[in-house]
Amino acid sequence: MTVRSILSGIGLAFTAYLAARSLLWTLPDTVERGWLLIAALVLYLPITWLWILLPTRRPAAVSGEGDAGTRLAPPRWAVVLALLAAAIVPNAAFAAVSEAGRAQPFVTWVIGGIGALMTVVMVRRRPIVAWVGTGILAGSAAAWLGPLSALSMGLVGSLVWVAVAQLITTALDRVARDAEQLSELQQAASAWQASQSGRQRERRLHVQRALHVAGPVLGRTIETGGNLRPSEKNAARLAEQSLRDELRSPRLLDEAVRAQIDAARRRGTIVMLFDEGGLEDLPASALHDIRAELAGIVEQASSERLIIRTSPHHEVAVTVVGRTAAAGAGADEDDVDLWREIRRPH
Repeated sequence: MTVRSILSGIGLAFTAYLAARSLLWTLPDTVERGWLLIAALVLYLPITWLWILLPTRRPAAVSGEGDAGTRLAPPRWAVVLALLAAAIVPNAAFAAVSEAGRAQPFVTWVIGGIGALMTVVMVRRRPIVAWVGTGILAGSAAAWLGPLSALSMGLVGSLVWVAVAQLITTALDRVARDAEQLSELQQAASAWQASQSGRQRERRLHVQRALHVAGPVLGRTIETGGNLRPSEKNAARLAEQSLRDELRSPRLLDEAVRAQIDAARRRGTIVMLFDEGGLEDLPASALHDIRAELAGIVEQASSERLIIRTSPHHEVAVTVVGRTAAAGAGADEDDVDLWREIRRPH
């Protein structure tokens, strides 16, 4: 049993109690049009119970949102019925009896009844409708009973109910907004913490790879005091280039790409990698396909220089340009003998 079902049951029982008072005619001689009392009761109960039982939230399957769904505003026809009840029920009850019977409980119940209805309307987040209905009730009661008599016979209580309901709903809405903001901040903090953890793991992997690549070379350099053999100098140069690749373009690299770039450099090819963005939002499967195609291109390349760049273009992920010095040309002149574009997977 939910809190809402308990509150709804209490509301049904309380309004039924208020309406039942209209059947206890303590001064039957003052009743001139009894059918109006019955009509007021018949009009009041269905409208009040309708407002109590109206669904407050749209089901998640309909709204397409979370489990709680979205708040469902009462329909306009229900608003019209509530205002009609506020206008008709009090006037019908007072008009059904003579002046001597207007102060009797079987008549003045309408003040508390309409006050309870407007309280439910306020809880359903219709404050303007609730206060308009309460104003109609106050005007009708004051016209039939007089302002002071109306206040002493329950109008003050109805006004207090509606006002307290507005204060409570306003406070609850503020608490709900604060809770939602806190939840958003918590999610943002969790996302930031996850990203930081990911970056820390990535940095640890870079450090481990750097130690794996450069550790032996540095150890040999310290051991020999910098007097390296030509092969060792070449190994140091390759290690330095590999570390630069890891810093510049880590998203382009996997084991296959690293192996092919290292093989190309050992063949004498100058390989340069540049990460200019565009791969950040790609899933792991798309990156795997791009890297596999890049490894195949580097393996087959015979250019003297390879320039590999990522691309922010919406269709091209990576461009590979190969350049070779033209025959008989100067040192700064070369021809483009390779141009490949790796398309972005769709």
